[in-house]
Amino acid sequence: MDLSQAVLDELWDFGDPAGSEARLRAAVEAESDASARAELETQVARALGLQERFAEADDVLSTVPVTAPAVMVRVALERGRLRNSAGEPDAARSLFELAAEAAASADLTFLRVDALHMLAIVDPEHSPEWTDRALEVLDPTTDPRTRRWLVSLHNNAGWSHFDAGRTTDALAEFEKALDAAARWGTPQQVQWAEEAIAEIRAAL
Repeated sequence: MDLSQAVLDELWDFGDPAGSEARLRAAVEAESDASARAELETQVARALGLQERFAEADDVLSTVPVTAPAVMVRVALERGRLRNSAGEPDAARSLFELAAEAAASADLTFLRVDALHMLAIVDPEHSPEWTDRALEVLDPTTDPRTRRWLVSLHNNAGWSHFDAGRTTDALAEFEKALDAAARWGTPQQVQWAEEAIAEIRAAL
């Protein structure tokens, strides 16, 4: 059984990785389904990585049983995030490419977009291409939680344009991020998009 993203949303608070780790470990202990349990263990590793406990996170991922395609994709994703956080973007890129390909083969749209969005981050030279690919994957999707990825994709593209001095293009991307946040995102994402737009308009 693949783990519902709604379940993970309830367990995660990215502003509190230690608290998230505790909730995720409790969920692992309570879960009887082997595949769902394995996916939860990958998220324990992610929480450890956000606390910069990289060796512990790698140890957790090394023991996760790959019981389903979603588990394999999540292991590759979290290893990639660990490598990126540790300052190894080239190693991270190969892992994210592996995750994107495996997710595409298994028709795991949410995880495929996650991998493509990470590739846009670790491979800035080709960031527009990775973002465009993620947007193409999202285009036919109607699931509201999956379409929430539009917020992050347009937000990241906005900051890339801003850093490159393309302020008008940045504003257009942040306006798209705000529209997506209002439709499918969280109140915090709406606030962040509004703040970004205010900053860009001030720069203009």
